[in-house]
Amino acid sequence: MGRQDIDVTARSRATAETVYELLRAGATWPTWSGLDSFELERAVPALDGTGTGEPGAHEQVGAIRAFRTGPMTSREEIVELVPGRRLSYVLLSGLPLRDYRADVDLTPTAEGTTIRWHSTFHAKVPGTGWFYRWFLGRFIRQTAEGLAAYAGKDRSTTD
Repeated sequence: MGRQDIDVTARSRATAETVYELLRAGATWPTWSGLDSFELERAVPALDGTGTGEPGAHEQVGAIRAFRTGPMTSREEIVELVPGRRLSYVLLSGLPLRDYRADVDLTPTAEGTTIRWHSTFHAKVPGTGWFYRWFLGRFIRQTAEGLAAYAGKDRSTTD
């Protein structure tokens, strides 16, 4: 059961700070990803105690977020945050995987931001790693592209 790698890149017209805030605010994920719903299972207040009313304000390192799609719920813990640059999380439950970690790195460019979503894991069931690499690879590509497009949208006007 070898380690599986998924590496997806997307580009957004938005700033890295805008993309980062969407990543950190789990409640926004159903808007731009294929996920149905979000629940903040364990909140972690900011060290300075500010931002209590802002989306994502309690989604600091150690926060546990539950995302649902159909009958499946995945629980993830935020393990690293670098404002405007990186959000990393590990899978706690929901898929038959172990040692799952995703690092979402943001690189500012002249045109906006490059989003690199890199995930690694081991399949719990021998022989299924290729399937989860394919399945999650498609989902992560859709998610990264959805994030890039949504972040780059001009939401200052109403439709």
